[in-house]
Amino acid sequence: MNNPLQTPFDSVENAQQYVHLLVEAIAEAKSEIEADLVAAVAARSQRRVQALQIVQFKLGKLEKHLQASSRLLNDLRTLRRLLLDERPEPSAASPGQSPGGSDFEE
Repeated sequence: MNNPLQTPFDSVENAQQYVHLLVEAIAEAKSEIEADLVAAVAARSQRRVQALQIVQFKLGKLEKHLQASSRLLNDLRTLRRLLLDERPEPSAASPGQSPGGSDFEE
């Protein structure tokens, strides 16, 4: 078996995509919990309100951890590109262009 199974973590880009999907799922869950919380407050179900507030708190913490993970993955991708010379060299200014990048003459 020379071809290993692909997972969301075969590459940094795949892991970034997976984290992005998780962030989207959390955003969706947060909106659903907010709606449930409004309904629980209207029903005066104090125990349910407290449980939903804990869920909101935990989702917020998870969202922050995933945002940090996303930044770390981006840093790793950048470092890999730097180490493996995957980044294209900055192109020189075209002959009629000033070093500042403007085509206008002063």
